[in-house]
Amino acid sequence: MTVYTPRRAGRVLLVDAAGRVLLFEGFDPARPGHRYWFTPGGGLDPGETYAAGAARELAEETGLRLPPEAFGAPVHLEVTEFPFDGVWYRQEQEFFLVRVTSHEVDTAGFNEIERACMPDHRWWGVEELVASGERYYPADLPAVLARALAEADSPAAGTGVGGGSC
Repeated sequence: MTVYTPRRAGRVLLVDAAGRVLLFEGFDPARPGHRYWFTPGGGLDPGETYAAGAARELAEETGLRLPPEAFGAPVHLEVTEFPFDGVWYRQEQEFFLVRVTSHEVDTAGFNEIERACMPDHRWWGVEELVASGERYYPADLPAVLARALAEADSPAAGTGVGGGSC
């Protein structure tokens, strides 16, 4: 029987004016050959809201600083289970859509683990990502992103950072 460590995470679908999403390449130190791409974000600190955690993680991982209230409502919720460095996690995570015209990623805020296990980042077009054959998480990322963008672009959508542009 697998024992899971519970974890909560705030994640960001950071999309530029060309419709590309920022993803980081990562790997599990216990399985260095298992490489994958994933969105900015990470585990919440005790007492931290999902939006506050997503804002903090976005600043640490990309250098983009936005207040938590700029994130709006989450666009995707999921529970995922995964191993990392010999520990199995059961993670409840909320994703927020943030649009930017462009952004030069600054990884100076990476912690030691991120510097060791996140060797690359890039902006991906959705079709390019699907055609790449690369592993990415969540596994339904193209559908999640398409739904989030369609909802944000609907006439009923708000005009904040989460649903508009900055």
